[in-house]
Amino acid sequence: MEDRRIPERAAEPPRATVLAVSVIAAFLAPFMSSAMNIALPSIGRELRLDAVILGWTATVYLLSSALFLLPFGKIADIRGRNKVFLYGAIINTAASALCAAAGTVGVLMAGRILQGLGGAMVFSTGVAMLTSAYPAGERGRVLGLNVAFTYIGLSLGPVLGGVLTQNFGWRSIFLANAAVSLILVLATAWKLGGEWCERRAESLDGPGALLQGFALVSLMLGLSRLPRLSGGLMIAAAAAGMAAFIAREKRARHPLIDLNHFRSNSVFAFSNLAALINYSATSAAGFLLSLYLQYIKGLTPQKAGFILLAQPAMMAIFSPLAGRLSDRIEPRYLASAGMGISASGLFLLSFVGPVTGLPFIVGSLFILGFGFALFSSPNTNAVMSSVEKKDFGLASAVLSTMRLTGQMLSMGTAVLLFSLMIGRARITPDVYSQFLRSARVGFVLFAVLCVAGVFASLARGHLRKA
Repeated sequence: MEDRRIPERAAEPPRATVLAVSVIAAFLAPFMSSAMNIALPSIGRELRLDAVILGWTATVYLLSSALFLLPFGKIADIRGRNKVFLYGAIINTAASALCAAAGTVGVLMAGRILQGLGGAMVFSTGVAMLTSAYPAGERGRVLGLNVAFTYIGLSLGPVLGGVLTQNFGWRSIFLANAAVSLILVLATAWKLGGEWCERRAESLDGPGALLQGFALVSLMLGLSRLPRLSGGLMIAAAAAGMAAFIAREKRARHPLIDLNHFRSNSVFAFSNLAALINYSATSAAGFLLSLYLQYIKGLTPQKAGFILLAQPAMMAIFSPLAGRLSDRIEPRYLASAGMGISASGLFLLSFVGPVTGLPFIVGSLFILGFGFALFSSPNTNAVMSSVEKKDFGLASAVLSTMRLTGQMLSMGTAVLLFSLMIGRARITPDVYSQFLRSARVGFVLFAVLCVAGVFASLARGHLRKA
């Protein structure tokens, strides 16, 4: 008779190896995202894309990642986090090569969707692996280091992206990403032994995953179609889909996400809400400023990249410090202060115009970057430390879903403003005034959203008591 007993868990992977592959993965996605922002004007010129489609080349990756994060977070807890991580890195490598070879916008979009799928598999497992490998008293330090590599990726993205785009064309960015992804694949396959499978006896809630995906796709398509009636109908369909998803999760035997985490764990619930608000308010800043610096200020991709370096450089410098502080100081205070500082940086950027000096922009980015660093590491520590070890994969996936959904909503807001104020037109000198107006309105909306996020951050309560 076949032995159906649940196998014993394999030995856990070595900490140093887990940390190495996690920080490489943390570097890759933001590097690609920020480098892509610099390359967008060049992509738009070569493929002759209007402002809305140009925004979608960045947004479709975020949408694809957000669709698959929760399902793969659950699959990782069932089948093995290291295994899902490895397959995600393989898909990301192949998808990056496809994007580099794209000759039409359709092929480029397909490659970006596959990149999002691979990214979701990596995002949903990287932080969970790291949290599983290190005890509670050391998590703030290693999570801070992980976040620091995220911001190193954001820092090098504009600089290297600008250099590569200016000297070798925008396709070289995707080739560079494929090369580093291949290194990650080899390191994971050869060096990362052991495994974590905390929920072997459970199964994936397929209907719940479909409902969640339907809601996210309907929301983003609806935002891009406003103020047309079809846009409003799609947003209503998104709300209905999310309501159906919640109802499904309440009665599912093995739900995609246990809603009790949100009902009974205020630290988990409000920390994730704060992450959603923070990323919704800050993520499109680099996208808008990249277009502003290259179109309005006339800078080359390389020079624009050096200007945009200011924000992620501050994140990389201060994130490890904020992470260590969150092991001793309540994360709610550090994260809330960071959210307030970010709001001030965004408000300053709402004053940009044709004659705005570059020192003003760099100073505003310094403020925004410092605020984000003060928020992100402590908030991540709060989320991951508020759940039991068996839920690390789920918690990591939920937090990544909040981050990517926030980034998606931020980009969706920018695309909506372009649609309302520029229309389906390419960004040329004839529409520069409309572009500037949409960027300023966007920065004001994002600053207000950040202020609201301060209250969500404070409402989480105390982690130590939890």
